[in-house]
Amino acid sequence: MYHAVATDPNEATRALSVTPEAFAEQMAVLAELGMNPVTTAGLAACWRSGRPLPGRPLLITFDDGYEGVHRHALPSLAKHGFPATLFVSTGWIRGPYDTGGGLDTMLDWDQVRELAAAGVEIGGHSHSHPQLDQVSDATLRFELVHCKEIVADRLGALPASFAYPYGYSSRRVRQAVRETGYAQALAVGNDLARHAQGPYALRRVTVRRGTDIAEFERVVQGRAITRTFARDRVLTKGYALVRRARQARRLVSCRAA
Repeated sequence: MYHAVATDPNEATRALSVTPEAFAEQMAVLAELGMNPVTTAGLAACWRSGRPLPGRPLLITFDDGYEGVHRHALPSLAKHGFPATLFVSTGWIRGPYDTGGGLDTMLDWDQVRELAAAGVEIGGHSHSHPQLDQVSDATLRFELVHCKEIVADRLGALPASFAYPYGYSSRRVRQAVRETGYAQALAVGNDLARHAQGPYALRRVTVRRGTDIAEFERVVQGRAITRTFARDRVLTKGYALVRRARQARRLVSCRAA
């Protein structure tokens, strides 16, 4: 899971960004290891149909829609013939639907179309990037449907895959994603994606600015993942309890009102 690919990101995106040079080196490592990237839709289709995946399959994904995915990541992907999946927050993409909420320089729709034409699957990532497990049913539906409709309008094809903003979901959110028509969805979880997780809770591992090449190589080979992301998992579990408590209080308040 990548976010920004940038030489000089702003403070809001720095920790979850990688430099163009680091990204190029990481793609070269994938090629040397004989990894075979597939799109999110391609992975899910194989698992649903029982068709075999290529040896050493891998997903390369980008969240939000930062301009560096086109400027810096696409040339490295093209060099190795790697497909990828970009999950766009439609209200952050520059153009007629821009809400001004983007955290750094964002893609525009021409660039998104060029990415799609180059073999990058374009998926949904909500419209305004809220914590979907904390919003009302009406807001949840708007975020999912509006995102899907905008992607279809700008690209001429409905998005098949979705990624939860911040990685947060709940049974209610996953059901809404399914009902909106997305065929699969990715969380974070900092673990390998497995068939048993189900199509709406597939996990990913985070690549950060501080991820050195040795750690990257270990992670993509499935080694030492538990140790590498131990702190992240503890924080994620703790915050999940906080979010569930907040949501419960909101429901009680709504019923009382």
